[in-house]
Amino acid sequence: MPQSFDAVLFDADDTLLRYRRSPGALLEEAFEACDTDPLFPVEAYYDRFDEFAAETETMAELRRECFAALCESRGYDADTGRRVADAFAAARDHRNVELLPGARRVLRAFADRYRLCVVTNGPRDAQAQKLDASGVDEYVETVVYAGHETAAKPDPEPFLLALDRLGVAPADAVHVGNSLDSDVRGGNAAGLSTVWMSASSAGTDPSAPAPDYRIDSLADLLPPPW
Repeated sequence: MPQSFDAVLFDADDTLLRYRRSPGALLEEAFEACDTDPLFPVEAYYDRFDEFAAETETMAELRRECFAALCESRGYDADTGRRVADAFAAARDHRNVELLPGARRVLRAFADRYRLCVVTNGPRDAQAQKLDASGVDEYVETVVYAGHETAAKPDPEPFLLALDRLGVAPADAVHVGNSLDSDVRGGNAAGLSTVWMSASSAGTDPSAPAPDYRIDSLADLLPPPW
């Protein structure tokens, strides 16, 4: 990576950290707790997450409204979706997270060389717990809770807010994330260089946003400088 940067922005979920218990496993457990058949797949929750992130203040509220809408769209009672969401919330611990392989080494190395920030979609309450429990917040100067403080990614607003807080121009910053739509599209729109972290070949459709760099894992970011 030949370009010199002053700041590095990171996505959080599935870029720096992940839950130890997957949403899919918890959703299955929640259906069982409510004594109901699986009413929708976990992928449907992922697909509509950002829609409800922009409308709610907490993760529990987001999940209740999302699950209610998913049930209604499939001909089930909305209150059943809310009961499933409550069972999911009872089993979910936002502090039960782990860093992805190589994340701590990257953060340690980068903290001495770059201004660091996290730009993450999702309610502040859940995201803040994850960043604290994983230790990510020890290395970054600021966090932008997109969808709460600003529009959600891929809107350029959260990236520009991060750069304003850091006092860095878009041309001097790079954003690292695992989503072509949220991270690469949003970072590109804000004028940053972008790094897409993906070990798969998905997203190579010519209509997909193009990252400046592609890596298989965070370890590929080392050693600095780029």
